[in-house]
Amino acid sequence: MRQAPSDSVDEIFTLDEVSAYLKAGKRTIYRLAHGGEIPAFKLGGTWRFRRTELDRWIAAEIAAKGRKNNTTR
Repeated sequence: MRQAPSDSVDEIFTLDEVSAYLKAGKRTIYRLAHGGEIPAFKLGGTWRFRRTELDRWIAAEIAAKGRKNNTTR
């Protein structure tokens, strides 16, 4: 039996959905994707984002900030 897309662990987000998920502006998300700073891929000329990759990216960003703060003390 197939899972519904909204129940999928490996859900694919659009730019608008990532904007809402990260609570950031669409232009910011587009700039990050275009610059390769956030995990993304293009499908038919539009940006797509895999939820699991976003979650890993968020965790890595938090960890990097923590390491940076520990070395500046």
